[in-house]
Amino acid sequence: MNQKKKVMFLVPMLHQGGFERICVATARLLAPYYEVCIVLFDSRDIAYDIEGLHVIDIKLGVKEGLAGKLFRVVQRSLKVRQLKRQMHTDIAYSFGSTANIVNALSGKRAKIWVGLRSYMDMEDEKRIRLLVKRADKILCCSKRIAEELQEKYGCDKAVTLYNPLDKADLQAKAQAEHPQMPWKESGPIIASMGREDDVKGFWHLIKAFALVKQKRGDARLMIIGDGEFTAYKKLAVELGVGEDVYFTGMKRNPFPYLQRAALYVLTSYREGFPNALVEAMALGLPVIATDCPTGPAEILEDQYGILIDNMSPEVNYDASVITNEERDLAEQISSMLEDAGKMAHYREMSERRAKDFTTEKYVELIRKYSGV
Repeated sequence: MNQKKKVMFLVPMLHQGGFERICVATARLLAPYYEVCIVLFDSRDIAYDIEGLHVIDIKLGVKEGLAGKLFRVVQRSLKVRQLKRQMHTDIAYSFGSTANIVNALSGKRAKIWVGLRSYMDMEDEKRIRLLVKRADKILCCSKRIAEELQEKYGCDKAVTLYNPLDKADLQAKAQAEHPQMPWKESGPIIASMGREDDVKGFWHLIKAFALVKQKRGDARLMIIGDGEFTAYKKLAVELGVGEDVYFTGMKRNPFPYLQRAALYVLTSYREGFPNALVEAMALGLPVIATDCPTGPAEILEDQYGILIDNMSPEVNYDASVITNEERDLAEQISSMLEDAGKMAHYREMSERRAKDFTTEKYVELIRKYSGV
């Protein structure tokens, strides 16, 4: 019997986030076919279930200042190079931009796979050129990123690997608990999911929701994700909807909350492959999403949900300023909530599209790329 290939996953941390979740999911999915381990730079604030996985913490967390950051890159690279040698690693697959740099600089003893999980990764040309030069394979979460690497850098190592979705597991987690909402009255809940980060465009969503409330008084908004959201809460109060917006905070299992929603809205102005959008679709939520680079357009394909123009990245917490794009978003949300037939159609389309992002397809492609 042939010995399993050894795969090392490199990730800075495993706190709540999209690529962190995919890292853990990938380790579990590949365990039957490879000998896998996860190498962390810092094991604080782990938000995912790592029971049964081989996890190594090299205890080299973030250092402040430019000199400290550069020193950490050197330390991490040397430690990972040592681990690759000691563990006879065949493939080292990194998640996140800082892990990608460490992977690229830690020697060619193992094949170097780097994952580009966001279009923002493409902004640093020097970093991209390093990855193109050093990596054996660049796994891109969208076709657009892979095509741009080919066009701009002449890179023939880039392949598209959409994030996996285990629909049965997701639905089981959604049924694991029945969270109580903070409102006594029933009404449609609009949901969005993501950490507190301006790239998510939540101020646009809150302003649009305030307009929706003028037409649909029983509507509520729920934002699921880690963060204090202080400025956003203040904005909601100033718009007169403070009692109608629920910030859940970090949830290790966000899916019971997500399942309580009637509609999912994504307002990011940048994404890679928005996992939360597909997860919402798998739970049967109709979706409205910005046409941001990248992900939503490839997922929705002009038929599986409502795609709106991308929104401004300029943060504006001024409650007196409502832009035309926020008014347009409000109209799309209201149109969906007020039309039962439209809601039913897009629920069906969401569930249909979610079936295209299976774990089986994901594992099949990784095995193909690795020759297993």
